Amino acid sequence: MSTASTTPLVEGTAEGPVQVRTGPSGPRARNAGAYLVYVAGKLGGAAVSLFAVLVTSFFLFRILPGDPVRTMTQGRQVSAEQLASLRAQFGLDLPVWQQFTDYCGKALTGDLGTSYQFHAPVSDLIIEKLPATLLLTGVAVVIYSMLGLWLGTRSAWRHGGLGDKISTGVALTLWSVPSFWLGLLLIITFSVGIGPIPGMFPTGGMESGDETGIAYVVDVAHHLVLPVLTLVAVGYAQTLLVMRSSLLDEMGSDYLTTARAKGLRDDAVRRRHAVPNALLPTVTMVFINLGHVAAGSILVETVFSWPGLGGLFYQALSVPDLPLVQGLFVVFAGAMIVMNLLADLLYPLLDPRVGR
Repeated sequence: MSTASTTPLVEGTAEGPVQVRTGPSGPRARNAGAYLVYVAGKLGGAAVSLFAVLVTSFFLFRILPGDPVRTMTQGRQVSAEQLASLRAQFGLDLPVWQQFTDYCGKALTGDLGTSYQFHAPVSDLIIEKLPATLLLTGVAVVIYSMLGLWLGTRSAWRHGGLGDKISTGVALTLWSVPSFWLGLLLIITFSVGIGPIPGMFPTGGMESGDETGIAYVVDVAHHLVLPVLTLVAVGYAQTLLVMRSSLLDEMGSDYLTTARAKGLRDDAVRRRHAVPNALLPTVTMVFINLGHVAAGSILVETVFSWPGLGGLFYQALSVPDLPLVQGLFVVFAGAMIVMNLLADLLYPLLDPRVGR
């Protein structure tokens, strides 16, 4: 009886037989090389996007109406020589091309300039306000991402039912509501009070200012309720609708029919097969939401007087405080680019076909 040979295949050459490498190392090397090329392309795209953000942030806010120097000196007796001195101090008397090159050179070293109205480095102002924004939007993003994924999965798996119709209708309604308008309604209802509903929550701010220890934590959580509820109500709808649409696309796939034919229960088919394959679009949405953590919500923070980056951006626009506006814009857009990059790098781990 003959047996299969275990000798590796060889090819003959003029110098003699040459052994050909066999085994998994060849395909693995090709896959690793393809992934490295994929990563390099994504990193290059992110670098180009960041440079485009620098260019956009410089020129976009210079078309805003208003003179920053005149706005800062409004209501004061200021001579033309003093105005010229202030413009020279802030570099506003230089040609635009020179302002742009100086701005890009400093930005690449982490220097975002000095605020006109606060007379402090922009990076220090951002670092000071960042924790409040991370707390507010971080809590909201975690809640509405988990809520949207759960409700979107249930709505798609039982599509057409009463629960699906109710959850989808509520999501579409809340998605169309402006966040600032919803925030004002919540303030009127639960802070001021309407009829039998008493005012239970603060109208704004992050803290009362006279609490310490555990009482301080409870006080901050008390102030968080309404702004977080506003962000969750508006934000979860998008995640729900994306997850529902993605899962509906997978519902009629042959591999789900095969899984059921093998005797798997319906819940196991959903958890182990359908949901993982429907996650790619939702992963993008979740990472975009994480990018919003740095940006916060300008309107919601303004409505609730939350001391974060959103409120700081609103203050900077009112002058306009060009270095502060530009620095915040770079931080907001940069966070989105980084989160999109991380999502792109995660795709091949979820679906090996991506990046080949």
